[in-house]
Amino acid sequence: MATETEIKLSLSAAAAQRLLELPLLAGSERSTKLLRNTYYDTADRRLRRERIVVRYRQHGRQWLLGVKTAPPLAAGLAQRGEWEAPGRAGDFDFAHVDDVAVRELLESLRDELQPVFTTRFRREAHVFAPRSGVRIEVALDRGRIEAAGRRQSIREVEIELLSGSLSDLFAVALDLQAGVPMHPEAGSKSERAYRLLDAAPLLAVKAQPVAVHADMPTMDAFRLIAVACIGHLQANEQGVRDSEEAEFVHQARVAIRRLRSAIRLWEPLLPEAFVARFDPLWQALATQLGDNRNWDVFRAETLPVLAEVFAGRVDGARLASRVQGRCASYRRVSRRALQSEDYSRLLLDFRAALVDLPVSPAGRLADFVPRCLGKRARRVNERAAAPLQTDVAARHRLRVAFKQLRYGLEFFSPLLAGPLLADYLQSATALQEMLGRLNDLAVATQLVAAVLPAASRVQVQDWLAAQTAELLPEFAQLLDDFQQRLPPWQSPERPAGDRSRSRQPAYSL
Repeated sequence: MATETEIKLSLSAAAAQRLLELPLLAGSERSTKLLRNTYYDTADRRLRRERIVVRYRQHGRQWLLGVKTAPPLAAGLAQRGEWEAPGRAGDFDFAHVDDVAVRELLESLRDELQPVFTTRFRREAHVFAPRSGVRIEVALDRGRIEAAGRRQSIREVEIELLSGSLSDLFAVALDLQAGVPMHPEAGSKSERAYRLLDAAPLLAVKAQPVAVHADMPTMDAFRLIAVACIGHLQANEQGVRDSEEAEFVHQARVAIRRLRSAIRLWEPLLPEAFVARFDPLWQALATQLGDNRNWDVFRAETLPVLAEVFAGRVDGARLASRVQGRCASYRRVSRRALQSEDYSRLLLDFRAALVDLPVSPAGRLADFVPRCLGKRARRVNERAAAPLQTDVAARHRLRVAFKQLRYGLEFFSPLLAGPLLADYLQSATALQEMLGRLNDLAVATQLVAAVLPAASRVQVQDWLAAQTAELLPEFAQLLDDFQQRLPPWQSPERPAGDRSRSRQPAYSL
């Protein structure tokens, strides 16, 4: 099996022309060809679910049967198995696929395969050797996807590693991106074609579980989780740019928050320069999206209640208009942020930095998890000792510490076994929801100052303060309940008289 390793970047028509004029490509081996690809799947889209691509590529009079595995992209990087062999369109001989599981699946579906969409594009490829032992192909593809009578343009660059290391590949990609603006792609041509074929509405995407395991190197786990966070962010970036739906901004912000939490969890093991460089950049992006999210929540959840409670005392129509204006203004800020060259560079630069992180001497993930989560739990307990009933800032600090613990539990959930985890997460979820409600009230208290005149502002803020006061006893009870739970990474005491080891691990490592 050959492994295809490439970085995919989209670009504008003007940038595509400038790309071909870059000095980096001068003197390289150059070729141009027209490619027509027909993709096949079953009627129930089995190959799509299995993340396998089957296609016939026509180049002149030659036909090539191609099979690829199709793992999700993150920051444009694709690493996948690839098999190609000459064939005749519609004739599916998978003998060249040396992965037994993939070949047996394809052979079992052979009679069900049918064409589902095509891509047609002109590829201008440049192959060059930036240093001895390294060969890289830079291919500019321009054409279209055709699916169910619909069309979508293709304009992207594929930078493929022919020989050398991942660091070499990213070095070339970053050099090219410095010359012309290009954005790391979140989906392959086939993924975009399936979406075009479905003609389904764009939906916000939530975080998915990450397949970490006990024996993997701790830094490999960080890379895997960080890449998953980037994938979560990019899965929602089109929705932020093109949709009015507030959930896209929310999920993009959650993705960044999870990524920053991962950086904090692994901070003792990460190079100081890595944390110092990237954490502020992700924080700045989160802040840009955060203002948008705050106004979205105010409009959807707080505004209707205020309009009902203060009917006749506050001009509801005027208030709604001002809030809508703020939402629209901050939505434009979010869109500009995810359309900016700075964001495109951050995605690629961060992904390249992940490649260069050292592996040792961090050790196994199994040894890291209890220390890491124990430290976060202690921080939660320390911040819970503050005067939370009267101190809004202290509750916010607790919320931040609690989220880092909660995200850690989610990251490491494959390693944590038994009812302790479910019990702990149930209590944690209830407390997190309460902290969120209290935070929304605190933020609303600040936001009303921007949209209400002074005379109305005071009475609304007083009402918000009263709502907060009503929630505080329940908050105190939930916090106490959470602190009484046995953390799933600790060891429960054995019953008296048990002569086996007095403490057994409550997590399966």
